[in-house]
Amino acid sequence: MARKQKQPAVVAELGRPETPAETAARKANDSRLYRQRKTVNNLVFSLLVSLGLVLVMVLVVPRGTGGFEDRSVDVAELAEQYAPTAGRALLTPDVPEGWKARQAEVRGSDGVTYWQINYTTADEQYAAVVQAFTADGSPVNETWIAEQLERRDATGAEGLGGLEWTVYDHSDRNPDETNVLFGMQGVSGENTLLVYGTDAPGTLRALAAEVAAQAEALPRAAADPTDPTPTEETP
Repeated sequence: MARKQKQPAVVAELGRPETPAETAARKANDSRLYRQRKTVNNLVFSLLVSLGLVLVMVLVVPRGTGGFEDRSVDVAELAEQYAPTAGRALLTPDVPEGWKARQAEVRGSDGVTYWQINYTTADEQYAAVVQAFTADGSPVNETWIAEQLERRDATGAEGLGGLEWTVYDHSDRNPDETNVLFGMQGVSGENTLLVYGTDAPGTLRALAAEVAAQAEALPRAAADPTDPTPTEETP
């Protein structure tokens, strides 16, 4: 007895059986959709795995407990370390409580060696003290001084702490655009002194008076430094 051939199923959308070509097209489309879904699923899975790895790294990598707000250097200790390089005693100003010395080092540029201390004041403002000098004891050039004071114009002069200071009062400027809202420049022996910053003029004048008193009490420079030359300032 002959085996009956199975009749093609009627496709609801067509209302009739599929032709061989339609069957092949349907299977090809189903295969394409399957591959697309698999690609999307793989992409989502990979993204979730990546996010998970990032989270694990954030959780396990050790991080410091303090940042810049906690940074403070020992000015007196650094001044003692740098003194042989500078060939002279270096300033270590007494500053008000709440001030933090963020940086203190000897630098060099344009034939000038200088000891610079950068502070954050109690009012969260910036203040700097600079003690500059040359190898042969000649005066520090005016161009270098102008560069340090952001080429601000002098606005006056006054005596303070036994020294004559040139004053640079630009406190009307935007503090976000300058480090020299107020500055003072004086000379003590072979040392050119700069005091400047963004704090109130009265605060910076008090710092200049302290610097002047200490500068006048410093022993005079030694003959020639024997330690390595100071680090050249990066432009």
